[in-house]
Amino acid sequence: MAEPTSEDAYEGVLGAFPYAFSATDSRLCRVYIVVGGLFAALATVVFVLAVISLIGETLGTPGGLLTSARAFYVLIALLIVGPLLAPTLLVARRHRRGTGDRRYDRALGTTGFLFLGSLYLGAVASMPASFVLDGETITRPAADGVFGPLVELLYAIPEPAAPVVPALAVAIMALVHRRYR
Repeated sequence: MAEPTSEDAYEGVLGAFPYAFSATDSRLCRVYIVVGGLFAALATVVFVLAVISLIGETLGTPGGLLTSARAFYVLIALLIVGPLLAPTLLVARRHRRGTGDRRYDRALGTTGFLFLGSLYLGAVASMPASFVLDGETITRPAADGVFGPLVELLYAIPEPAAPVVPALAVAIMALVHRRYR
């Protein structure tokens, strides 16, 4: 595929997606650009709706702690959406500068999928042993099957430490970027 020229350079985050998609020769990276973009858009919509819901529920109350909760939602959104966008933005940046290559693109696509998987694993690790939902006590499912040992390991992680799983994937993403640049 022909390398885009500097006149074709993207403008902003949204323009980076078609630019990176057309610039890369890696199929894995192309798939991640589509999948990661969809997940980032979905996460953005979910967090925007969560903030709107929080504002609606706390409309008549004074600021203080509730303002902090709104800011916390935004912080968590950035910590999730940022790493989802990073591989696409980094691939687009390298190709715009003329230094892009298939190995780098493939490696970043892989780390993007690793981060997506780590979000799921982090959610499993953060699941409490039992909780009440709509007045009904729910217990987490037993760790059995082929992935039973992995699920058991994730259940052993204390709930407050569950964000370590995605943070580890982000650290790997940063190391891969640094290694291949």
